[in-house]
Order: sequence, then structure tokens, then C-alpha cells
Amino acid sequence: MGADADLTGDVVSDADKSHASEGDQGRVVRRDDAVRAAVEQGLLGPGHPLIGLLDVAGIRESAARLRAAFDEVAAPGTPVLHAFAVKAAPLVPVLRLLRAEGIGAEVASPGELALARAAGMPAARTVLDSPAKTPAELREALALGIAINADNPQELERIDGLMLPHSPKGVGGAPMAPSRSPLGIRVNPQVGAGAIEALSTATATSKFGVALRDEGAREWVVRACVERPWLSRLHAHTGSQGVPLALMAEGVAETYRLAEEINRRIGRPQIDTIDIGGGLPVNFASDATTPTYADYARVLKETVPGLFDGRYGLVTEFGRSLLAKHGTLVARVEYAKSAGGRPVAVTHAGVQVATRTVYAPGAWPLRIAGYDREGRPKTGPEVVQDVAGPACFAGDLLAQGYALPLLAPGDYAAALDTGAYYFAHHYAYNSLARPGIYGFAPDGTGGAVFSTVREAQTVEEIVAESGGAHADALTTLRTPGSR
Repeated sequence: MGADADLTGDVVSDADKSHASEGDQGRVVRRDDAVRAAVEQGLLGPGHPLIGLLDVAGIRESAARLRAAFDEVAAPGTPVLHAFAVKAAPLVPVLRLLRAEGIGAEVASPGELALARAAGMPAARTVLDSPAKTPAELREALALGIAINADNPQELERIDGLMLPHSPKGVGGAPMAPSRSPLGIRVNPQVGAGAIEALSTATATSKFGVALRDEGAREWVVRACVERPWLSRLHAHTGSQGVPLALMAEGVAETYRLAEEINRRIGRPQIDTIDIGGGLPVNFASDATTPTYADYARVLKETVPGLFDGRYGLVTEFGRSLLAKHGTLVARVEYAKSAGGRPVAVTHAGVQVATRTVYAPGAWPLRIAGYDREGRPKTGPEVVQDVAGPACFAGDLLAQGYALPLLAPGDYAAALDTGAYYFAHHYAYNSLARPGIYGFAPDGTGGAVFSTVREAQTVEEIVAESGGAHADALTTLRTPGSR
């Protein structure tokens, strides 16, 4: 077999796809043990037909690999903040675990900031990015000392207006920042798209940041920094799923060149930190972790050596790559039927937990593993079958034409690599309940111990969220003067 471009955006050989490291193999063993233990302990079964599982040891290993990869290429003493993109898994216990592993938080809404604070994330290890920050959001971040990356000129003017009126004036008459918040500008290096257009953040028309190749834009960024001595950062997020490492690195290189230009114009190292975003793609084709953080760090070092010579602090904002391979959705097979001669396993996992996969299966295919009713890996000849969800529309499929041992009622279908952007992002189609989420760790005897990350949603909670306390709100509404 040859090589092809998978959804990581890079050309990956078939050998690379199938070659799982010792750590990857250990993750598979832990996952299998956890599924079996979940059935044995009653977390998974007829009364609990859908759960999410998070591998605590795997998450810790990911955090350690990320830190080690950048420590390897950066000059000793370089300040590096790895800020987890909260949108990838907005769960307070996950953020608390990552905090304990030396990882900060990148937030993009008041809700995400509240989650980070609930997890005890220090303000000094939190970064606020969003293309639509309100004055209230900015005011809160400035008061807390949270780093802010202004997305556009209007937002920068808004930040100017929030500065204390009596603060000393900087170059050009702009007020000095009265806040401990590190402040920067988000730029779009416009280096092009990856394999998934909707996730490509550095295209010519991306909604994010100041588009550097637009007429006058680069000069505006330079001038904005000259006039505001308190602007000390540049931020650019180029990568995401489907973007190759070389393209990600080119976006970082363009941002680095801009920082160098600004500092030359000012005559001092005012820009002291470069936020390179996240976006390391995930291999959804096998259990192998590829590309790795070490791979990306090496590409960056080769492409932008000056970034790592100690003159600049670094911020990263990885999300999917930290969590994806350490989460598994496990759904009970309720029925097994046949349509048009093809077997169909009807499960409890569909569009409500795998929205991207159901609506864009070509861009977001998932691997499915079968387990028997006792939670053991399913064996037997592979049969091409559909794995369907519970929602009432024909396209609600986790996998279509997928080969695995034939699933039967009472078996379990596990959607792999779903620790990010899946079971923590519920879509309330058909008012289907949010599943319970459990962290697990080996118990030392081939089983697993569990802790509750998020309890399963009850039907009473569904009613409450759907206006149950306001049942008469519309029937009692009257136009003034009417009867």
C-alpha cells in the first residue's frame, strides 16, 4: 500500500497509521478493561445505555508529552504557557486535572471562563480569545488580569476605552494599561486552508484576527503597537484538523516575522510573547498517535528557529490533540435489524453526541469497536453493517458500511477517539439526555475504578431546561386591550 493524505492534513503512510507505540497499546488495554468494568459495575447496561469514558492516565501522558516537546526545542528559561482550549472539553474536572498537570486554559466565552475559574485555573494561566467579546467580558478579564488577544481594530479601540482615564499616556497619546492583563493582537497570516474548509482559520477570508495581507492591515498592526507600549503579544491560530504541519508552521513563521518587524520599528523588544494557537491534528484512522507534539515542535524549530532562542515567551492553545484519544463513547445496541440486505445496529449514540460525524461523515469519520454484552471485545468474522443512533432521521448514523464483528442486541458499540468535541458537546435533538461521563484509572487487577465527571441528565432536567417552569407563558400572553 502507498501513502495518502489523511484528515490530519499530512501525508501518512499505511505503516505509520497502523503502528501504535507502546503507550498507544497501553491505552487500548486500559480502554478495554474500562468498558468491561463499566458493565460489571453497572455504569453501563439496560438502564444506562450510553456513557462517556475518559482515560485519566492517558490525559496525564498527553500533558507530559506536550510540555516535554516544547522544553526540548526552547532555550532554557523560556516562559511557556500551554493553555488548553476549553471548547474541546468544557468539563470542570478535566480542567482541574489539566491544571494539576501544568496546563492553563484558553477560553472564548463567559461560560468557558466560568468553567476555568471553577476549576481553580489561575488568571495568570488563562487566555481570552473570541471574535465577539463584549465590553463586560473585556472588563472582567482586565479586572482579573487575564491575557487578552484583541481580534480586530474595533475591539482594540474598545479596550482603549476601558483603560482608566487618569492613567499615564503612552506614545501617540493612548492611555497606558491599568491592568495586569497581558494584551496582544490576533493576526491572520492568510497562509491558506487545510483539508477541512470550515476549520481552516488562516484563509484569505477567515473571520478571525487582522488579515495581514489585506491592504494597509500589516502597517495598522505595527502602528497600533507603536502607539500602545502595553501591547506585548501577537497571536495567530493557523492549524486545526486537516491542516498539515508545514502550513501551521508557516503561519507561525509569518507571525514571528511581524513581531521582529514591530520590535525593529520601536527599537526595543516590546513584543515579548508569541501565542501560536493550537490545532495539532488527530489521527482518527488508527490507535497510533500521529503526528505527535514532538513532531510539530521539530517542524517549528526548523521553520522558525528564532522563535526558540529565548527572546520570546510562548503560548500554545491545544485542545483536540490533548483529549481526543483518551475518550470513548460506549452505547448499548438496542436492536439489530436488516435493511436492503445490510445489517443495522440501532444504538443509543448518534447525532446528540457525535453531531459533526453525523452531519459531515466524510470529514469526521469515527472508528467503531464492538464489545459483547459483558463488555469484552467482540470477536468473530467482520460483517459490513451500519451503526445507527436513536434520533428520528435517516442520516443519524455513527458509521455506514462499517466492517466489524456482527453486533447483536445487548452488545455495545464504542466510538473511539471521542474525548474532544463529542460527548461534552450535547445536541438536544429529540430531547435526548446528556450521557453520564466517567473518568477511569486501572485498579491494578485488570479492572478499573471510576469517578463521576458529569452525571447523566434526567428527564426532569430536560423539562426544566425546556421551559417547564413557564408552561403557561404563551397561553396567558395577551395583547393589551384584547380578551
